[in-house]
Amino acid sequence: MKKQRVLVLVHETLVPPDDSSGYTEQEIDEWRTEYDVTTSLRAMGHEVKVLGLGNNLADLRNAITDWKPDIAFNLLEEFQGIVTHDQYVVAFLELMRMPYTGCNPRGMMISRDKVLSKQILAYHRIPTARFALLPRNRRYREPRRLKFPLFVKSATEDASLGISQASIVHDGQKLRERVEFIHDQTNSDALVEEYIEGREIYVGVMGNDRLTTFPLWELNFGTLPEVMAGIATRKVKWDRKYQKKHGIGTGPALELPEGMQQRVAQLARRIYRALFLSGYARIDLRVREDGSVFVLEANANPNLAQIEDFATSALAASVGYDELLERIMKIGSGYQAAWRQA
Repeated sequence: MKKQRVLVLVHETLVPPDDSSGYTEQEIDEWRTEYDVTTSLRAMGHEVKVLGLGNNLADLRNAITDWKPDIAFNLLEEFQGIVTHDQYVVAFLELMRMPYTGCNPRGMMISRDKVLSKQILAYHRIPTARFALLPRNRRYREPRRLKFPLFVKSATEDASLGISQASIVHDGQKLRERVEFIHDQTNSDALVEEYIEGREIYVGVMGNDRLTTFPLWELNFGTLPEVMAGIATRKVKWDRKYQKKHGIGTGPALELPEGMQQRVAQLARRIYRALFLSGYARIDLRVREDGSVFVLEANANPNLAQIEDFATSALAASVGYDELLERIMKIGSGYQAAWRQA
């Protein structure tokens, strides 16, 4: 791929340093993805400009008109402090006729809305846990059709915000308490699902029309299920000491039933298309002992740090980190946004 001018979009507090020397592991974790992407792109010979965005799109407009990048590498996970507003930044890029990496605005909107995405998946007869939405600022009504145990989480927040062992509830009293907790702590509606026991499997998907899937990756909960439920809480995902204590980690999904790899990969592609995703995504699933598969959620623009699931599963498919970034930019440059078709 020819050398390009790449405008890397990050949150204003996550602009990485040029060198990670002297920083602690905990400090690096805050901007690890931003650092890995920018340093790799520069090492590959691309001209890179990092733009930290807060609340003002004028900075983005000025960077595009003054610097004239070839592509925007989108690493934003929120805008103006709201998780679901990063789609508007991508929509603005389309208005500016600027090619970008990652998912399109419609796919981001749908996948960020966990209730809407589950409704679409149900329409396509893609198996997902039975659920109910309990909105904020409305009279509480316990969902009668769902069977305990139930899993309670925010309907919009990601990165496991608000998820802990207390998210699994076994009776009506605990359900109400957890729903109120989600309402108060995350300022969002509560999504209540029937809890699916099983192995947690991730599938990386890339592409716009022609899709590529990476080998199935599994979140291994280590010793955690001996004392608690195996769920991806915030501590499981982000607390290094907690991970080390319980032997938690991710890696290739081993000892799968015959044909499971192909079946799950095909299901992941169906989900990707049903939710109008583009660029790249990670599909999260649960596989029960009987081999049945249920979709947990689809994550547009998943974490791209070298040590995270998407990049490591790509490496298992012989796609190194530099090549992965090049593919992501090529897919972004080739996305047929509406302005290209006008």
